[in-house]
Amino acid sequence: MTSDIKLLDYLRVRRSTPALQLAEPGPSKAEIEDILRLAVRVPDHGKLAPWRFVVFRGEERVRLGETALRIALEKNPDLDLQQQEAERTRFTRAPVVIAVISTAKPHFKIPEWEQIMSAGAVCLNLIFAANASGFAANWLTEWLAFDPAFLAEIDVDAAEKVAGFIHIGSTTFPPVERPRPELADVVTWVGDV
Repeated sequence: MTSDIKLLDYLRVRRSTPALQLAEPGPSKAEIEDILRLAVRVPDHGKLAPWRFVVFRGEERVRLGETALRIALEKNPDLDLQQQEAERTRFTRAPVVIAVISTAKPHFKIPEWEQIMSAGAVCLNLIFAANASGFAANWLTEWLAFDPAFLAEIDVDAAEKVAGFIHIGSTTFPPVERPRPELADVVTWVGDV
């Protein structure tokens, strides 16, 4: 395989865009389908496809925000107006939100951990595919990914987990670099280098 300079250049500058900086236009249904086709091209030991997608667009995002607010108020009735608005708009920050659901389950040969990691790879590929399609994206989980009442609202069963909510849209904000780890802090070399 020869090196792909364009891909290397992209990886050197790849950034997530904060969800609050995402706006219309979002991808069309056809563009979303293309993004999803690219996203599933991940390592998947045993070809189990241990994940699935729920795509939220349009007014459904408003309904989800109202649901998030209702559940948040049940947990904490003292939320101030700003906190309530943050819950209400949680799914309208971007034109499209794709839930990646890990469907990992016991298998005689393939550990659940490998299946979960495959779902994580899908999340990152969604971001890569959205970026390659001209959109900005962000991978979030937030408290809703772990809340049984909310998960029931989006038909995630008890054996499944939300690997991420991938927010996709357009942005006019330039990407901002953040500090990255020094290799010396995260790499152990074994053998001749």
